[in-house]
Amino acid sequence: MHTSPNPLPRHVLVTGAAGLLGRAVVDHLRGLGVGVTAMLHREGDIEAERVVVGSMVDAAFVRDAVEGADAVVHCAALKAPMMGTAEAVFCGNVTGTFTVLEQAGRMGVRQAVVSSSYSVLGLTFAPAMRHPAYLPIDEQVPLQIEDPYAHSKQVDELSAELMWKRHGMTVVALRLPFLGGMADSIPARAERVRIDPGYGTAAREFWTYLETRDAARACVLALTEPPPGCHVVSVAAPTTLAPYPTEQLLAVYHPDVPRRCAFPGRTAPFDLRRAQDLLHFNAELLWETEERDFEPAAGRAIQDA
Repeated sequence: MHTSPNPLPRHVLVTGAAGLLGRAVVDHLRGLGVGVTAMLHREGDIEAERVVVGSMVDAAFVRDAVEGADAVVHCAALKAPMMGTAEAVFCGNVTGTFTVLEQAGRMGVRQAVVSSSYSVLGLTFAPAMRHPAYLPIDEQVPLQIEDPYAHSKQVDELSAELMWKRHGMTVVALRLPFLGGMADSIPARAERVRIDPGYGTAAREFWTYLETRDAARACVLALTEPPPGCHVVSVAAPTTLAPYPTEQLLAVYHPDVPRRCAFPGRTAPFDLRRAQDLLHFNAELLWETEERDFEPAAGRAIQDA
């Protein structure tokens, strides 16, 4: 039987606790009997042992928030380049991540998780369609960054590495795909992908997803499973949201990308072995759909609401 090398923390600071991922992490931790300090940017409805409201770039506020915690899950961020000016998105995200990890390190915290994103690849928000150097995508694939959000995630991952060297803090940066719930956003996105696999950012993100509760579970495993060090880990469901064979979709949307393996059925074209080996994580909540052949002429573009 597998035994985690690190015990569950007693108390965890969760930043961005009112957001989609943050709420799921708070709920999962509390379900495991772990105490939580929920850090919010503004007043919100969240149940936790302690709730603090303030800015993640305020070192004094963060230092107070870290008090009593022995681990951190950092979810707070502006989630896309259009959520503010380039300066607000980049500077806010990287300053917040550095401040949270730096103050936690100074307070003696030695376990942390940072929510990175597949957007760090630079494909999602690029002005023109871009393609990865190879498939499946792994943690070593070259980045092609042109937008401030992707760049902020790149720097966040570098800050995580710094904290290991600076404080001996084990940090896992989880590269997350589209997150949603099985009762709402995942079925809605899957329907849009069915109608048009090229809609919005779907083809740029290779139709990947992760149910929010699985993402929360991955965050907690990232506190208990990895050996000491800094680790960048991609997590996702092993299958796509599309009802079409992955090979057929790649032939249309990413036709000239070298493939290092086959992608049978609806296999997501990401290498998820690091998540399995390092975190012992496999997604459990999967979108089920009947597979059918893709006929590009039958698709029609729909606008992202």
